Amino acid sequence: MRGVSRLILLAGAGALSLLTGCETARLAGGKAYHVTAYRPHDPAAVRVKVSLSKQNIYVMEGDRSLMAVACSVGISDKPTPKGNFTIYSKQERKRSGSYGFSVQGNRVVPSTGGGSGRYVGYPMGYWCEFAPAYGFHQGYVHLHPRTHGCIRLHGEAAPKFFALVKIGTPVNIATSQPEDDTLGPKVQRVDDSKTPDPDPRLMITDAAFTKPSGQLLE
Repeated sequence: MRGVSRLILLAGAGALSLLTGCETARLAGGKAYHVTAYRPHDPAAVRVKVSLSKQNIYVMEGDRSLMAVACSVGISDKPTPKGNFTIYSKQERKRSGSYGFSVQGNRVVPSTGGGSGRYVGYPMGYWCEFAPAYGFHQGYVHLHPRTHGCIRLHGEAAPKFFALVKIGTPVNIATSQPEDDTLGPKVQRVDDSKTPDPDPRLMITDAAFTKPSGQLLE
């Protein structure tokens, strides 16, 4: 999938931190990261807006903000597509068909499939697809664009986003959004860049799909 960084192929376990989300993340200022998401009054009225310049996601119900969170978007040569889309596929425990691991006895090594060993795709939990091979999913969030076009939410935010959107929820992705001026300054900037690498042996199990630490929707 385009949301998976090619660096996983270059640095073995050291590159795994590009993708996965966990509850150890910190805000840019060092405090623990927490996301609040509000239950919509009318789920059919929910809209998603993505600001590429701010790397923010705004989940809106009319003028009401249900959730405003930081995300990671595509790098310059693998950009996140702009335009109007809809969520048309959701999968809570999605795994990549392009990048993952080869399980060779007691060894678990990065793999793109093929060769020896049993292939297990990289976890892309709470997958919400809006264009072929492009989706929102759980993963590490950095202060700068980091993906191959997918939109990554931290492990604390992804399951809440998954709960807010439905099949058919509209998505607008643009360089900027009107909410950048009103909601943007309040968005907590999460920085997973120094989060310890996950154990590959964990990443091939269901434990790789992080659950939120608190209540799903308020």
